[in-house]
Order: sequence, then C-alpha cells, then structure tokens
Amino acid sequence: MNVAVVGTGYVGLVAGAGLAETGNQVVCVDIDEEKVEALRRGEIPIYEPGLEELVKRNVEAGRLSFTTELPQAVASARVVFIAVGTPPDEDGSADLQHVLAVARDIGRAMTGELVVVTKSTVPVGTARRVRDAIQAETDLPVHVCSNPEFLKEGAAVDDFMKPDRVVVGVDHPVAEAALRELYEPFLRTGNALMVMDIPSAEITKYAANAMLATRISFMNAIARLCEHTGADVDAVRRGVGSDQRIGSAFLFPGVGYGGSCFPKDVQALIRTSRELGAPAEILEAVEAVNESQKRLLLERIVRHFGEDLSGRTVAVWGLAFKPNTDDMREAPSRVTIEGLLERGARVVAHDPEALHEARRIFGDRVELRERNYDCLDGADALVIHTEWLPYRRPDFAGMRRRMARPLIFDGRNLYTPASMADRGFEYHSVGRPHAEPSPAAEVDA
Repeated sequence: MNVAVVGTGYVGLVAGAGLAETGNQVVCVDIDEEKVEALRRGEIPIYEPGLEELVKRNVEAGRLSFTTELPQAVASARVVFIAVGTPPDEDGSADLQHVLAVARDIGRAMTGELVVVTKSTVPVGTARRVRDAIQAETDLPVHVCSNPEFLKEGAAVDDFMKPDRVVVGVDHPVAEAALRELYEPFLRTGNALMVMDIPSAEITKYAANAMLATRISFMNAIARLCEHTGADVDAVRRGVGSDQRIGSAFLFPGVGYGGSCFPKDVQALIRTSRELGAPAEILEAVEAVNESQKRLLLERIVRHFGEDLSGRTVAVWGLAFKPNTDDMREAPSRVTIEGLLERGARVVAHDPEALHEARRIFGDRVELRERNYDCLDGADALVIHTEWLPYRRPDFAGMRRRMARPLIFDGRNLYTPASMADRGFEYHSVGRPHAEPSPAAEVDA
C-alpha cells in the first residue's frame, strides 16, 4: 500500500519505518529541509533503540523515503497519517494549528479518494475538525479516522512492531478496511485490533496516559507518607503490586514523570474536561502531585546545605526523563538543575544520550562530562535522576575517593539504604528512611 506520513518526529518516524518494514511504500514528509536531508543520509534526529537500523534497512530496500514535497506524497498515497506535533498551549490545551494546517494542505493536494489518519495525540473532536478543514479545500471523498499511538520512549520500535493492541476509530467501512490491511501483519500473534467510534478512540489515548500518570503520582504520594511514618515504600509497593487487580507496573516512586506525553496529555485532558463541564479533580491532583515531586530533590539539598549553595559542587547522573531516550522535555532534572544554579551551585552532569540536549537547554551554565565518574571530582553531593543501567552497579569505593563528601540524593531508589550505609555514604532516597555512614565503613575508608 502507498502510505504518506506527515511529520518525522518521534511518532511519525517510528510509524513510517514500521509500516515500511512490512512491505508498504512509505513517504515521510517534513517541512524541515535539513532534517529531511539528514534522514536521507541515515542520520536519525532522536535516540531510540533499534530505530536507526530500521530506517536504514527500509531506505536501502527502497520502501521508505523522505521529502519536503507534501503534494507529491499525498497525490500517490492511499492512506495519509498526520503525525505532527501538538504542543500544549498556554492554557494547557493541545495546540492543533499544525494538525489543521496539514489537513488543509492535504485537501489541496489530494487527487482521489483518501483515508486520512490522525496519529498525533489530539483531543476529542479533532477528527471532525480535520475532516472539515480538508473538505473546505476539495470535493473529493475523504475518510478521516483516529489511530492513537501507544509507544513508550525507549521501547517504541518493539511497541510498534509487537503492539499490545491497535486502536482505530472509524465511521466508514473504507477507512476500517484500509487500517485492517495495514495493521494485519502486526497482529498475527493474536493481539487485538480494537475498532470503535472516533471520539472513543481519541479519548482512549488520553485516558491511558492519564491512568499511568495517576499510578505514578499515587505512589509518589504514598512515598511521602512513608517518609513521615518510617515505612519503606519498596515494601509497600511490593505488597500493593502483588494484588492481581492492581499489578506492579508504574508503581515505582521517584521524582515525577516527564517527557512529551504524560505532562501535556494530563493537562489537555484537564482542559477538555473543564470546557465540557466534566469534573477533573483526580487529574488536577495528579498534576499537582507531580509538580511537587519534581522539586523533591532540590528541597532536600537546600534543607541539607541551606539556601545559599555558592561554592558547592553538585554532580548529576541522568538528565533524560527516563532511560533509553535523549528526551529532556519536562524532565525532573531540569527543575533540580535550575534550582541549583539559581542558588549559586556549580553543576557537573552526565547522561549516556542526552548531553546534546543539555547543551541546547543549559548552554555553558552546566558542565557536562562524557564519563559519569568524571562528574564526581570534588563534589559535595551526587544527585541521581535517571535509572540508566551504568548507574546501577557503580564503583562505590572509587566514588567515595573522588567526592568531597560521600552524600547521595537518589531520585530513583537505585540502591538500598542499608548497603549504602555499609559503603560509607549518607544516602537519601524516595519513600525510605535515609541512611548515615556506619562507623565501620568510616574506619575502613
């Protein structure tokens, strides 16, 4: 099938390469000429495991190409996916200007009957607005449907190629038939293709992300309670997660969620609920807890050293909002680092993949290191923001030798308090009693 994908960001690039992998002829469209040229050379603008190989393989096979010419791509396509960005507006609602601009361009470019799929995360009612925008430009038949993505950053290729489910919202058999044909190769193991009405599909995406964000914020609230009672949130999490009705996924406490999806999707769902007069108290609480949790490590550092951090060096391990991505959008690390800089601290940071993003965001205000241990020289404290694998089993003795003082603020609970005390560290984590260096460890140091 001939397919056009408009937008070569995270969603569009994964979808385009994934659809090409099953034999479709896919053209990915973007207005950024430099980005398109880079993609033609095999240069991938984002870090996502397996994506570079997937793109290169399908470009070399002639199934995947990139262009800035939307009219040509649309004219030859049977199905067009809209996968452009929907950033949050000032009031938290999804900004649809790019989606609707693409819709108008599609209407002007189409040469025959067309299926148009909204792949971007968009609020309920967007498919209708997309249809209206297209039909204002053409009399040709167009079938607009919704096909929300459920990709996890860091595992997006696997999620697309082996989906838990594929949700499609349609109101015409032509659209349903086209999407069934496209997704049949991905569902051979029995995973579900869920066909529903368009508004239900649009809400499903937001509801799924809001539910996951709710679980995270709930567990962070429980972690705060544990800290006031002396309980261990890890034990509580295991006890709660063992209930088959609940499960253990997304119950790990930390310093809040970030990234391109959860923050803006929760905000957009709150905004939609308010506009329609539906209660949004739970979602508002989820957002409030998350914003508070992002300040947790900064508050602890200030409580330990005082408001004036002049002359202090703070090492940071992890800048991306989660492992296996270079995405720093809404990352908790940004809140901590900005607060440290405002108080006069020197910040030295490492991340396996996000250093280029950190340079763009912080400029020369933060010192960046290619090796995580090189952040520690003379550091008054180490802050851990992202649970990258290299941070899980480090050389603790070497860390102590490099640091000015053995003090760790761990926002991801990578280590156990007892073991850190034995290693001679003062250790603060989330939802667990903090640990002081044991006398034996101080003698052995």
